[in-house]
Amino acid sequence: MPDTPYVPPKVWTHDAPSGGKFASINAPTAGAREEKALPVGQHPLQLYSLATPNGVKVNIMLEELLALGHRGAEYDAWLINIGEGDQFGSGFVEINPNSKIPALVDRSIDGEPLRVFESGSILVYLAEKFGAFLPTEVRASTETLNWLFWQMGSAPFLGGGFGHFYAYAPEKYEYPINRYAMEVKRQLDVLDRQLAEHRYVAGDDYSIADMAIWPWYGGLVLGELYGAGEFLSVHEYQHVQRWAREIAERPAVIRGRKVNRTWGDESEQAPERHSAADLD
Repeated sequence: MPDTPYVPPKVWTHDAPSGGKFASINAPTAGAREEKALPVGQHPLQLYSLATPNGVKVNIMLEELLALGHRGAEYDAWLINIGEGDQFGSGFVEINPNSKIPALVDRSIDGEPLRVFESGSILVYLAEKFGAFLPTEVRASTETLNWLFWQMGSAPFLGGGFGHFYAYAPEKYEYPINRYAMEVKRQLDVLDRQLAEHRYVAGDDYSIADMAIWPWYGGLVLGELYGAGEFLSVHEYQHVQRWAREIAERPAVIRGRKVNRTWGDESEQAPERHSAADLD
């Protein structure tokens, strides 16, 4: 820690650089930073994303729908490179004013194309549109949404909290790493206790709750997130481990993880996806 404790000023300003991996794109304001139209492909659904944990959720959902035979779920996936600031182009801001991936445009409905942003909202939209991976019975549906929104509320502590200070911050600080490590382990314990009694997160059936939670917490316990598996003793969460491995073996998950991916083994990358052949 610094020798002189930090004392917050009366009014915060953006004078000093924030440092860290994403310092060049961080700003306290919203809106477009450049005029840049989005490409449009031939399929009903247009996805603009990157294969981060939040982006992978939707890729998996679309590939699972196609695996079930829903031909209307065919999609074009276009790369939004958040490290280069693509999310601040005018076309992307028009479909997501929050400038975060993923964002989806449905061009199959009457009238103007429909924008859908926020990964949880996209999962619910697609589940309702195609009648899949979200139960219709009220108790089962509510339990699925309980866990979907658990992920939406919990993951910022894992990503923006623990992940930032453990992996991306310009310096390592004991207090925030300890604070967020404790919370992430608590969340893993919540998930482990649930999966001790159920095959999937919301019950006996695979659902959008699993698709939302797996890229974050499944990736973490499989050693694919922040290189923090040993630090967090993820081997302790045996039920999460069992669930994570099972989902990782699903063909649609294997395919979906390739979409909008630009790192790792070349055989696992598909920066754009316009047909099933792009993932073969």
